Amino acid sequence: MAASTTKKAVIRRYHREPLTGYVNPLSFLQPDGVELLTAEGNVSNVPYTDIKSVVFVREFQGTGPEERRVFLTRPKMEGLWVRFRFRDGEEMEGVMTNNLLQVEQHGFTLIPPDPFSNNQRYFLPRCSLESVQVLGVVGSPLKKRKPKAAADEQIGLFEE
Repeated sequence: MAASTTKKAVIRRYHREPLTGYVNPLSFLQPDGVELLTAEGNVSNVPYTDIKSVVFVREFQGTGPEERRVFLTRPKMEGLWVRFRFRDGEEMEGVMTNNLLQVEQHGFTLIPPDPFSNNQRYFLPRCSLESVQVLGVVGSPLKKRKPKAAADEQIGLFEE
């Protein structure tokens, strides 16, 4: 992996300590798991069944589960507003792309509710989820806003 293409990531696992390291965002999803380069330089392949989430972070410090997990109001960014329920009962919301061609085969990539937290993006493997529920479509191209009609009391300066 080249240093310029790797991103800092924390792999949260069920019933184990999290793993920290670097992943290549273009090739970290392998057929049998997630490829992670540790700070010591070891490459490991973590099976999808062990992973709860892969979190792309700004810094390795401050990556605890204390971040906001749900939106307080309707999200403003475009995409699908989705609620995920993990197999351990925990729930999380996020916004994912509204383009089905960009949905990965092994799971879902989403933007978390708090844009100012240390966590920038999440990857959730399909096998770690119990259910996925779409709560809304934000910025749908199907709804075009109608332009306001001109007021009738407006006089026309150049009309005959």
